[in-house]
Amino acid sequence: MNRSTFVALIAGVALSACAASAFSENPASPPKAYVVAEVDVKDLEAYREYVAAAFPVIQKYGGRFLTRGGTTVAVEGRPPAQRVMIIEFSSLEQAKTFEYSKEYTDIAPLRQKSSDSRLFLVEGVADVAASTP
Repeated sequence: MNRSTFVALIAGVALSACAASAFSENPASPPKAYVVAEVDVKDLEAYREYVAAAFPVIQKYGGRFLTRGGTTVAVEGRPPAQRVMIIEFSSLEQAKTFEYSKEYTDIAPLRQKSSDSRLFLVEGVADVAASTP
């Protein structure tokens, strides 16, 4: 094989590799986000009414429960609330859209009257495997 044929072959392989890489990469999607709720229920019947109203709204905005009142174990600091819920959304923007939606803000007073609660949103990391502490 002569030198120019060899150089052309190597250039073709390199170009093909670059093209394949460009087409196989997905555009970076935003990191997922989470609504974290710590809830101490004061009025169980009223809280159940809130849950019944909130669940379809959470689903409408793409929320998915990761935890929902399971056993919690205090390890350090102040103890957790009676119920700890983590709801996953596709992005921080989607979590905000849910949290500030008219549907949710209309029913939030049911939770506020029936429990002592703390809610916050937290953004995840885009690439868990590549993230470092």
